[in-house]
Amino acid sequence: MIKIMNLKTELKNLAKKAQEASRVLAGIDSETKNKVLKEMAQALLEHKYSIIEANLKDVAEAKKLRLALPLIDRLTLNEKRIQDMANSLLELTNLPDPIGNVITAWRRPNGLWIHRVRTPIGVVAIIYESRPNVTSDCIGLCFKAGNSVILRGGSEALNSNFAIYEILREVLMVNDIPEGVISLICTKDRAAIDELLKLNNYIDVVIPRGGEGLIKKVVESSRIPVIKHYKGICHVYVDEYADLKMAENICFNAKVQRPGVCNAMESMLVHKKIAKKFLKSMLKKFKAAGVEIRGDAETRKIMPSAKKATEKDYQTEYLDLKLSVKVVNDLKEAIDHINNFGSHHSDTIVTENYDFAMKFVNQVDSACVYTNASTRFTDGYQFGLGAEIGISTDKLHARGPMGLEELTTYKYVIFGNGQVRK
Repeated sequence: MIKIMNLKTELKNLAKKAQEASRVLAGIDSETKNKVLKEMAQALLEHKYSIIEANLKDVAEAKKLRLALPLIDRLTLNEKRIQDMANSLLELTNLPDPIGNVITAWRRPNGLWIHRVRTPIGVVAIIYESRPNVTSDCIGLCFKAGNSVILRGGSEALNSNFAIYEILREVLMVNDIPEGVISLICTKDRAAIDELLKLNNYIDVVIPRGGEGLIKKVVESSRIPVIKHYKGICHVYVDEYADLKMAENICFNAKVQRPGVCNAMESMLVHKKIAKKFLKSMLKKFKAAGVEIRGDAETRKIMPSAKKATEKDYQTEYLDLKLSVKVVNDLKEAIDHINNFGSHHSDTIVTENYDFAMKFVNQVDSACVYTNASTRFTDGYQFGLGAEIGISTDKLHARGPMGLEELTTYKYVIFGNGQVRK
């Protein structure tokens, strides 16, 4: 943890230590990294009650401040969620270490052997909100990928983040891993973010995870390259050729199973030919689950109690039991709507028509595009990537769930036997 006295100086020193530690970490072998990750997982389970105790303080404060229920859900830790955190770390030990992997190699006519080889990025700064499990996920991923990580979590999870960080830091110390490999900026002072984003001489990339306001602030202020993990305005489009029972299950899962996360459905599109039959049953089920419907004129003919949807509704990430609904004329209108109003995160078509499915996946410009499955699967663990840093909605360097490979870059390694250029 960084204790804030002279903010600017302390952060600069922390970033320097992280850079120095990253150079040592880049040379640590896979066997050692996997051993440490297993010990981290075990330590989380051994200290789960102290983590829960710290988390209860954060949850109590969140309730006192009357924060939204979905935010409190994201903040809350219990034994199952701590077990999931440990499992995510263990999953990383089963994944190949990308560092040193030769992506491709070729020999030139002059005899030079040129290799493109995966290497760590170096120092990664992660600014995030609400979910304390992100602390262990990011530490594990960055460590396995050979990167030092500087964490700045949200003030609402201060106690939880610190408890997790201290437990994992102790594991690193026991294994003689350099101190600067993981750092936690444990302050509510928002000026810490401003100062952190100026340290481009030491930090190689910054990854913001959180609300739209946080991400815009980071993008506008940072001197460091940013990989954006933008909001999740996710859609499910129920096509005229959909299996309606399947569509009902997918839509309900995508909205209700955990509404406060970025891969939950925020907008449902339905083809006009099956709208009346499908929506009559679907909206009744949503209503029973407490979902507030905001619909267009066609939707409100079927459900008069629905609120009138505005253009803003179709651009809103509710993170709550609220859903915008629109009846569309055809596949093209659905695709156009998603590309215009979505956030390029995760979108699904439910259809039995192969040609329509292929048109959807080819033309929808999102990081993750599904056919006949819930958007809730957009997750590093669900994709078999272990834990994840987050879901990148950028197009360059990384897109979609960021696992180990996305936390690396590459360099060229060239072998010669005395060649000189003529």
